[in-house]
Amino acid sequence: MRTVFRFMAGPPCGCVLMNLRLPTVDFVERRNDMTSISSLLKIIPLILVLSGVVQAEQAFPVAGFSAARDLPGAPHSPDPNVEYKVVFDAVVTDDDLTDPYPMLRPIAVYLNTLAKFGVPAENRKISVVLHRGSGLIGLTNEAFKARHDGTDNPNIELIKKLHAAGVTFHLCGQGMLARGLERSDILEEIQVDYWALTTLIELGRQGYVQIG
Repeated sequence: MRTVFRFMAGPPCGCVLMNLRLPTVDFVERRNDMTSISSLLKIIPLILVLSGVVQAEQAFPVAGFSAARDLPGAPHSPDPNVEYKVVFDAVVTDDDLTDPYPMLRPIAVYLNTLAKFGVPAENRKISVVLHRGSGLIGLTNEAFKARHDGTDNPNIELIKKLHAAGVTFHLCGQGMLARGLERSDILEEIQVDYWALTTLIELGRQGYVQIG
């Protein structure tokens, strides 16, 4: 605060000295600073919460997908000391695959759930066997568009994410030949096996649990 003296006209005997205290520029600035700090303190908890959510999602093997929700005390939760060997048997009878293949999303959530419970990458052995109609989800975008009236393959991004997270994809070679496809029509992230049946049998022999 600063003190300002002003002389006001008074009775004939003289003048009256008045003492007025006015806010200074520094005081106003300090008050504005305190208001800004108070507002910042109110939003910091929200920033921390959102930051934690983003960091948690980024820490998952498959970015952009969540893990299964918490259910404390529930039996059969993933064990970080167990090796999980799972093969998803992906079959589609409808050739209209212009929508994302529904089995891919649960695979992403399952993989993230294993990671959430501390299962290390070397113990997360996930495979997907594509045969019958499901093999078409593994087409390159050019090959897919040629078979679906110019529609882009909606599965490529997630297939690439899953593959980068350690999921192996196996395409039935017999189905590929039956449909007149070439290896160049298939995404490089997908391995073309001899036959889906022999792949499933071999993975079962190796101890994989078959889903689907």
